[in-house]
Amino acid sequence: MTQAPPDALGRPLRDLRISVTDRCNFRCVYCMPKDRFGADHPFLDRAELLTFEEIARLAGIAVGLGVEKIRLTGGEPLVRRDLDRLVALLARLPAHDLSLTTNGSLLDRMAAPLAKAGLRRVTVSLDALDDAVFKRMNDVDFPVARVLAGIDAAVAAGLAPVKVNMVVRRGFNEGEIVPLARRFRGTSHVLRFIEYMDVGTTNGWRMADVVTADEIVATVHRAHPLEPLPPGRYGETARRWRYRDGAGEIGVVASVTKAFCRDCVRARLSADGRLYTCLFATSGHDVRTLLRSGRSDAEIAATLAGLWGARTDRYSEIRTSATPPTGRVEMSFIGG
Repeated sequence: MTQAPPDALGRPLRDLRISVTDRCNFRCVYCMPKDRFGADHPFLDRAELLTFEEIARLAGIAVGLGVEKIRLTGGEPLVRRDLDRLVALLARLPAHDLSLTTNGSLLDRMAAPLAKAGLRRVTVSLDALDDAVFKRMNDVDFPVARVLAGIDAAVAAGLAPVKVNMVVRRGFNEGEIVPLARRFRGTSHVLRFIEYMDVGTTNGWRMADVVTADEIVATVHRAHPLEPLPPGRYGETARRWRYRDGAGEIGVVASVTKAFCRDCVRARLSADGRLYTCLFATSGHDVRTLLRSGRSDAEIAATLAGLWGARTDRYSEIRTSATPPTGRVEMSFIGG
């Protein structure tokens, strides 16, 4: 199987992010606000979800097309039962990296079986250290201590260093930037700050709510001086900074103010088997039907290569503060 051709803007396919569920046990204000994802929200039926075998087959085809990194996402991926079985299937593939992004709520009991199955890394979302602020962000009264216990469990299971993601939304948690930086300074973990993004249409995004990358770096720098680092690899999402005193590094994902579309190498697979070529897409391509229609791997590979080759997405580069949030897929449906 030959690699997929570069897309229409010359970008290779290197990363595949796989959503295993559209469900989540949090109702974070920037992702699944409770007023839009209430008790009566129509989540996917089990029959609509790709099976683990279908996911592993599609991932294997994608690796043959050039994918080097596979990341499991959600919703919250750990709410899907027996996820370690999927990890074991994916761990057999010759990808360079197999990781998972989680809110950490179930990681304290899942880290060991996931690591045993072949997971290599985890990224944990943690938007505040202060319990009151964190509970306001997750909107389900979940305590910080449980997430920190999950990080400790990941370390004990051999999934270190852990990446910790903080989404920063003005008026909610910008006061937690320095406390989180201090908490993870001097550890092997890498804290990454993420600008509040206009993913989907339900989170009430406004440009005025964005704490910019420059503001974030300046805030940390005042407390603990920083200096820039070069990118670790082509297609890396975070701009990197290290502490001048050698206490580690941070990253800032600035999709809003410092768009990195020009070297985006990521495709996303939703839990119901639609392939999205941009986080801000309005529609995806149905690959579940291909998987269930008796097509050969070569036929599916040719379809995926064609979809990637025709890709022209660069939403973040052309966004303006007046861009209307119409029809975009929700982040909870295709992962971050």
